[in-house]
Amino acid sequence: MRIDPYSLELFLATAREGSIARAAKREHIAPSALSRRIADLELAIGLPLLVRSPSGVELTEAGRHAFVRATRLHDDLQSLARDVQSLSGQVSGVVRLFANASAVVGFLPERLMSFQAAYPLVEIALDERISDDVLRACLEDRADVGVCAAPASVPTGIESRHFADDPLMVVLPPGHELADAAKLSFSDVVRFPLVALQAGGSLDLLLKERAVAAHASLRISVTVNSFDAQCRMVEAGLGIGIVPTSAASAFAGTRNFVRRPLDEPWGQRELCVYALRKSPRLKAVQALIEHLSSPAG
Repeated sequence: MRIDPYSLELFLATAREGSIARAAKREHIAPSALSRRIADLELAIGLPLLVRSPSGVELTEAGRHAFVRATRLHDDLQSLARDVQSLSGQVSGVVRLFANASAVVGFLPERLMSFQAAYPLVEIALDERISDDVLRACLEDRADVGVCAAPASVPTGIESRHFADDPLMVVLPPGHELADAAKLSFSDVVRFPLVALQAGGSLDLLLKERAVAAHASLRISVTVNSFDAQCRMVEAGLGIGIVPTSAASAFAGTRNFVRRPLDEPWGQRELCVYALRKSPRLKAVQALIEHLSSPAG
């Protein structure tokens, strides 16, 4: 039995996408070539791994087992390559960086640009996730570095460093009843319909917790999955929004918005850099941690 790593990688991509065509596009390979690779893999194993249909593909029972083992093998091979790269005198290799949306839109582009200038041989594999998923990925060693909103308590085994202050703001249309106020309390805001963001995210959970603590109910007009969509809905008059300063600066910078500070102690939001405690670390990983947590980074 001869199984090559590339065929396993294509199998994993196909299983995750649920489609040979989508997996082929993602992996930059012709669908016919990808299909042939998987057929050869099935021949080598001796069992069908996928059920093919016009609507896509599904894993067989053997395919589900192969997916778990192939994922583990793929991760081990990636770890092998990274460990060997770290033995060289150069800071090089791939760093898996997970970050929440406000870090991605508000701070990381410039910080990663300066990091790339200092370490041109390091490749950053950036994955945008909600804050809970960022921390979970660090704990499970699926991410080398995470950047997200600070939780109430940092999980054991995770190292934490300050990344940036990103206090919450209220965005509203210019003609709104609250637009003339210099700053707004949460009790002011909850009197009006809200454009909510990403159910299950750290900001969504925080606002729901504060509403319960204040014995108030949130009047949600619409829920969206991105800061730019949230600001567009506010612009259209569907409600007001509570967003991090980073997002307010990135997406609500036109004259169609009024931005006001959220005058609450819990609105002083902090973003942190997280990483699983390891000694020693890969040089590229340690370099990125130091750069992101440096005031000059």
